[in-house]
Amino acid sequence: QVRLVESGGALVQAGDSLRLACAASGHTFTYYVMSWFRLAPGKERAFVAAIRWSGSNTYYSDSVKGRFTISRDNANYTVYLQMDSLKPEDTAVYYCASAPLSRPETFYSWKNYPYWGQGTQVTVSS
Repeated sequence: QVRLVESGGALVQAGDSLRLACAASGHTFTYYVMSWFRLAPGKERAFVAAIRWSGSNTYYSDSVKGRFTISRDNANYTVYLQMDSLKPEDTAVYYCASAPLSRPETFYSWKNYPYWGQGTQVTVSS
């Protein structure tokens, strides 16, 4: 059974940095994509970043490109989201998600992901 566990959420100030982690277990993830989504109050769940377990390609939403970096540790089945220059509008619950997707255009919709973590709260004060 696939299990995703996020950690690292916190209350920080604008301009600060934070690193989230997602530990994955219960499946062979070789052909899976690992992604981060976020859910802010009154908004729909939004794509943040994605990375495959193999290869070097990464994918970002326009709102975080240049500030956030997604990476992975294959040995420990852990995916990270390094968030720099945080803004109040980054405040949200951040979710890790996993899916056996191969086409990048499918990475951006939360509806394509069967596996989710419980979420971790990130709050950025101004």
